[in-house]
Amino acid sequence: MVASPVNPPGTAPDIAAASGQSKKPVRLSAARRTAILKALADPRRFELLEHIARSSCPLGCSEARAALPISAATLSHHIKELASAGLIDIRREGKFHFLTLRPGVLEGLIALLARLESPTCPQA
Repeated sequence: MVASPVNPPGTAPDIAAASGQSKKPVRLSAARRTAILKALADPRRFELLEHIARSSCPLGCSEARAALPISAATLSHHIKELASAGLIDIRREGKFHFLTLRPGVLEGLIALLARLESPTCPQA
């Protein structure tokens, strides 16, 4: 995938595109928006979300742990925070857990942030 100059690699639009998801944006409440932004503020958590987004299939926790230099307990905490914010879904199969992006959430956040762009001042 080639990143556009507007959306450098690792940005939310880049993650949404990598996931192959172009779902209708989810409407985000103020509380959920705050939870999402807090969850994404942690660099390791954002890195984990990137791995989940770029995975062509649901990402297993063992694959996620192998990709990140963190302990199992820390990975578990980050997964819990991403799930609590509503960014990912966790599917359990026996003792295994598989992670996927929740459809439409990143698109909703992108739409919300795009509305913050100020209009051009006619006097400038």
